[in-house]
This record gives sequence, structure tokens and C-alpha cells, in this order.
Amino acid sequence: MLYIGIDNGITGWITMMKDNSEVLVHMPMPVKKELSYTKAKQYITRIDGRKLCDLLMNYRHSANICVLERPFVNPGMFKSTLSAIRSLEATLIVLESLMIPYSYIDSREWQSYFLPSGLEKKELKKAAIDIAKREYPSIITKDADSLLMTAYLRLKAEGLLYVRKTDTKKHSKS
Repeated sequence: MLYIGIDNGITGWITMMKDNSEVLVHMPMPVKKELSYTKAKQYITRIDGRKLCDLLMNYRHSANICVLERPFVNPGMFKSTLSAIRSLEATLIVLESLMIPYSYIDSREWQSYFLPSGLEKKELKKAAIDIAKREYPSIITKDADSLLMTAYLRLKAEGLLYVRKTDTKKHSKS
């Protein structure tokens, strides 16, 4: 089986992992820069659907499931939201064309499993990289979100998630 984790967006990463935890792919999402569709002279960065399709094509028959991090949507941040939605749509078109099953995950779900509680938002990326270096020492990365997301998906699918001691206190009826 193969698990695919995609950290949605133009700055996101994609990870592909076997059921034995072997990481086959861990790389930034393929993107391209082009002239914007607006009348203003500006450039936009988009998911390169053709490159993403080429990457996934070799693995589509062994893919068990793909998990996508739920996109950032905030009406007060129009450009960022628009970019996230465009990226999601491009990614979905590729996944559906290749018939790769997918689901969504909120970042908090996998972060609460791997990362210590109480971290500030700006500390999350660094903490994820630190955990990934410990769990996957052969992987050199600038972003570990998709890696840990994929690891979480694999553990969850195989029934290997455990309850952390800190979580036990939250859920106990004492």
C-alpha cells in the first residue's frame, strides 16, 4: 500500500510513503509562475498540474489513499484564500483524473498527535521539522508537514495510533 500526503497550496509539499514507513517521495509541490489573469502587471504561482500528474502517474495503482490538508480559507485574506482554493482545485483535478482516492484532514488533527501542546503558531513548522528529523533521519527537508501528515494517515489506516499520555488526562473521567 502507498499513502500520499499533500500539504495544500503553492508552498506545500507532497509525501508518498509505503506501509513499512519507507518514504518514496518528499518534495515541494510542483508549481509554475505565470502572468496573472488580471489586467494588472503581476505574476501568480500555480500548481503545475502536468508535473503533479506525471509524478503521481507512476504510483496511482498502488495508492491506498491520499490525504489533503484542508485549505486555508479566510475572507479577510482574499489573495491567500484564492491561491489556496486554486491550488486545491488543480490538485483535485489531477487526483480524480488518476482515480486516486482522497480525503481531507485538518492540520490540528495530525499536529496534536505528533507535536507537543502549547506551541505558538510560529513554532509549529520548526517543531514538525524537529520531529520529522527524529522519525525520518534520512530525510532532509525544509517543511515536514506533509511527511508527518502522511505518517499519521498510515498509522491511522493501519490501526497503530496510540493515545498519548497528555491526551489521556484530557479524556479521562476522573
